[in-house]
Amino acid sequence: MSTAHPQPLWQPTDERIARARITRFQAWAAEHHGAPAEGGYPALHQWSVAEPEDFWTAVTRWFDVRFSTPYARVLGDRAMPGAEWFPGATLNYAEHALRAAADRADEPALLYVDETHEPRPVTWAELSRQVGALAARLRDLGVRPGDRVSGYLPNIPEAVVALLATAAVGAVWTSCAPDFGARSVLDRFQQVEPVVLFTVDGYRYGGKEHDRRETVAELRRELPTLRAVVHIPLLGTDAPEGALDWAELTAGDTEPVFEQVPFDHPLWVLYSSGTTGLPKAIVQSQGGILVEHLKQLGLHCDLGPEDRFFWYTSTGWMMWNFLVSGLLTGTTIVLYDGSPGYPDTGAQWRVAERTGTTLYGTSAAYVMACRKAGVHPARDFDLSTVQCVATTGSPLPPDGFRWLHDEVRDDLWIASVSGGTDVCSCFAGAVPTLPVYTGELQAPGLGTDLQSWDPSGEPLVDEVGELVVTNPMPSMPIRFWNDPDGSRYRESYFDTYPGVWRHGDWITVTSRGSVIIHGRSDSTLNRQGVRMGSADIYEVVERLPEIKESLVIGIEQPDGGYWMPLFVHLAPGATLDDALRDRVKKAIREQLSPRHVPDEIIEVPGVPHTLTGKRIEVPVKRLLQGTPLEKAVNPGSIDDLTLLGFYEQLARKRA
Repeated sequence: MSTAHPQPLWQPTDERIARARITRFQAWAAEHHGAPAEGGYPALHQWSVAEPEDFWTAVTRWFDVRFSTPYARVLGDRAMPGAEWFPGATLNYAEHALRAAADRADEPALLYVDETHEPRPVTWAELSRQVGALAARLRDLGVRPGDRVSGYLPNIPEAVVALLATAAVGAVWTSCAPDFGARSVLDRFQQVEPVVLFTVDGYRYGGKEHDRRETVAELRRELPTLRAVVHIPLLGTDAPEGALDWAELTAGDTEPVFEQVPFDHPLWVLYSSGTTGLPKAIVQSQGGILVEHLKQLGLHCDLGPEDRFFWYTSTGWMMWNFLVSGLLTGTTIVLYDGSPGYPDTGAQWRVAERTGTTLYGTSAAYVMACRKAGVHPARDFDLSTVQCVATTGSPLPPDGFRWLHDEVRDDLWIASVSGGTDVCSCFAGAVPTLPVYTGELQAPGLGTDLQSWDPSGEPLVDEVGELVVTNPMPSMPIRFWNDPDGSRYRESYFDTYPGVWRHGDWITVTSRGSVIIHGRSDSTLNRQGVRMGSADIYEVVERLPEIKESLVIGIEQPDGGYWMPLFVHLAPGATLDDALRDRVKKAIREQLSPRHVPDEIIEVPGVPHTLTGKRIEVPVKRLLQGTPLEKAVNPGSIDDLTLLGFYEQLARKRA
C-alpha cells in the first residue's frame, strides 16, 4: 500500500492554525510544563506519550479542572489493565459540565430539535436549575453514591438533565434508546441492577408515534431493584400507577449540590454491542471521562463557548455521552431526536443549518447515503457556520471525503475519527492544525500511544497491522460490571499482547503520521496470506449504484480451503445478473487485489446490524460455520433478526 506522497484534500490556513486552541495549548504547555515549542502537532504528540504525567497535568491546568482534594501524583500505577489515575483526588463531572451557568446564564446550553426541525433552547440557568432540583429529589429517594440510575430515553433534554443529576449525587448513569426492545434493555440493565428508571411513554420517528408503555411495564416487572420509576410524557399520556412525574421532580428551584467523589469513581456504564453474548457492561470513571473529553473536545475538536456541537446519535450509543460532554467546554450542544432521513435524506443538514452548528458529526453511512441519493448540501442549505464535518461508526471511504469536499465546501475540515465504546473517546481522528488526506484519519490523539503491530508485537509503518495502544488512557474502563476477578476485561483487550491494549481493528499508520482503518481484525479476510479489512471491500463495492449495502465474510474450511462470499443488498430496481457480478469482481480486482475477488456473490434481503448500526460480520460468519442461531448471536442486539434467517438457511444448504 503506497501512502508516500499524495496531495492533501484540505490544509488549514496559517490563520486557522494560529487561532486553534491546540496551538495556544502547545505554547502554554511549552512555557509551563516542558512541552516542545516547535515542531507542531507531531512534536506535541510525541511529548504527550513520552511524558504522560506532564501532559495530563498540563491538560488539567489548562482546562482548570477543580480538584476538591489534591492528587498525590498523576499516575499511581501505569500497568494495564489497572492503571491508577490521580490517586487521592476528588471532583465531580457534573460540576464541570455546568460551570458555564455562572457567567452565561441566559445563553443556550442545549438546542433541542425534533422532526419539525425547529430548535428549542434550554439555557444554562434552566439546565442548572433542573439538575439541582432533580439531584435533590434523587437524594430524597435514597439514591446514594455508587447506586445505578437508568434511562430508557430518546435524545431529549430530560436525558441530559437525568445524567447530570445522577453524576451530581455520585450515582452511576446507564441508558438505552427506546427503539431497543425489552430483551435488549434487560440484557443490559439487569446486569447493573438500577434503583431508578427514567422512561418515556413513547417516541416519534419517521413521522410516526411509537408507543412504548408495554415495554416499560415489562422493564418494571423484570427489574426488581427499582425503587422509583419516573415518567416523561413525550406522547402526552398520564403517568402509570406508581410512577413519579418528571415535571413534579424538576419543579424546585435548588442550586445543584455536587458530591465530591474519587477520580476513579464510576460515572456511567456503557455496553458493547453484545452480538454473541451478554453485552459487556463497561464502567468508566468520573475523572477519567472528564479529562479525556476535555482533551478530545477542547483541543482535538477545537470546541469552546462560541460553538454549537451537533452529532447525530441516540442514547444507546457512546457518541451521545460524548456529545453531552460538549458542555464541559462551555459549548452549546444540539440534541436531535428523530429519523436521520425524515422527511428526506437531507434531514441532518437541515438540522445543522437551523441550529447554526459549527461542528457537525454523523456516520460514514449517512454521508454515503446522501451521496447515493443525490443530496446537495451546499446548494440546498446555508451551512456557512459549519467549520467541520466529523464521521465515525465505520471508516469514511475516499469517495465520502471527496463528496463532502465537493458538495459542502472546498475549505471544509473533514474529520474521520475512530475510537470505541470501550474508551468512550477517539484513538485517532481530528486535529485542527494538520492536513486532511483522502481516506485517512489525521493523526493519533494526544496522550494516546497508538501503533500498528504485527503478530510478534513489532511496530509497523505503511503496513497493515493490529491497532494497539501501549500506554494507559484515563477513560479506559476501570472495570466491567460483574467481572470480580477482571478476567473478562483482560480477555477482551490484553490477551494477545500482555500489558498492551489490542482493540481488534486493522490499521495502517502511515509514514506521514496519519492513520487508515481497515475494519475489524476479528473478521479479517486472509487470502493466501494477504490480509485485508472488510471496510476496503465495502468502499469499492458500494460505489456501484446498484449495490445498496454489502457484507463480506471469509471462512476457513475444514479441508484447509477458504470460502469468501460477498452478500449484496441491491438498490430498488437493480438485478444481480452476470453483468453486475462481473463489474463487482472487476472493481475489486482492479482497485484492491485479485486475491480478494469473492468466490460467490449472493443477493440478500438485507444486511443485519447491531442496534448502533454496525454490520455484524462475526455472528454471520459463525452462522455460516454451522453454529446454531441462538449460540451465534444475541438476538436482542440485532436491528432486524429476521434477516439472519437467510444466512442460517444458506448454512444448512451448504452443510
